[in-house]
Amino acid sequence: MLDIMLKVEGLEKSFGENKVLKGVKLEIKKGEINVIVGPSGCGKTTLLRCISGLTEPDNGSIIINNRYLYKNGKRAQKKEELEIRKDVGLVFQNFNLFPHMSVLENITEAPRVVLGMGKEEAKYKAIEILGFLGLESKQNSYPFQLSGGQKQRVAIARALVMEPKLICFDEPTSALDPSMSEEIANLIKRLSIEKSMTVLIITHDMAFAKEWQPHEL
Repeated sequence: MLDIMLKVEGLEKSFGENKVLKGVKLEIKKGEINVIVGPSGCGKTTLLRCISGLTEPDNGSIIINNRYLYKNGKRAQKKEELEIRKDVGLVFQNFNLFPHMSVLENITEAPRVVLGMGKEEAKYKAIEILGFLGLESKQNSYPFQLSGGQKQRVAIARALVMEPKLICFDEPTSALDPSMSEEIANLIKRLSIEKSMTVLIITHDMAFAKEWQPHEL
C-alpha cells in the first residue's frame, strides 16, 4: 500500500436520475502515468473532480497517499481534507486562467493565498517552473497573448507550484491544435521522469491515449 499514490474503491455519483459513476475502482502507483478513456458524458471529469475534492461522491472511498479523502462516501474532517487536497493538482480542460492577471500572477496567486507563501518565494518558484516549461520569457504576458499550447503549460505551472504529488489532466488536448498533442505528451513524460510526478489523465483522444496503456471508464 505504501507505493500506491491513489486508490479508488466503489466510487458512485449520481446527478438526479443520471448515475455517472457506477462503482469505479482505480489504483495508481507512485510515479506512474495512467490514462482513462471514454466518450463524453461517461463520468471522466466527474471522477477527477471527486479525486480533487471539488465534487462529493455519493458512496465509495478515495485514498490519496495513504490517507482517506472519502471513506464509504464520508468526507475527511476539514483540516485533514485540506491537507490531503494539497497533494492533488488539477489542470482544467479550458485552462481557467485569470484573464486580468499576468502569467506570473496567475501562477503565484494560489501559493500565496492558500499556502501563505511569501511574494518573493512564490515568484522564485514560479520562475523556476516556467523555466522548466520553456516559458520564462512569458512571465509578464497575459493569457490573451498566449497560444493554446502556452496557456496549457501555464495551467500546468499553476498546478506544479503547489507541489502536488499527484497531478490530474482533464482532456489535455481538447483545446489544442492536433499538432500540439505530441508536445503535451512529451511534457507529461518529463513530469513523471524529472519531477517524480504521479499522473492521471482523462481523455477521449485515442491517438493521444495510445502513448500509454489506456483504461476505459
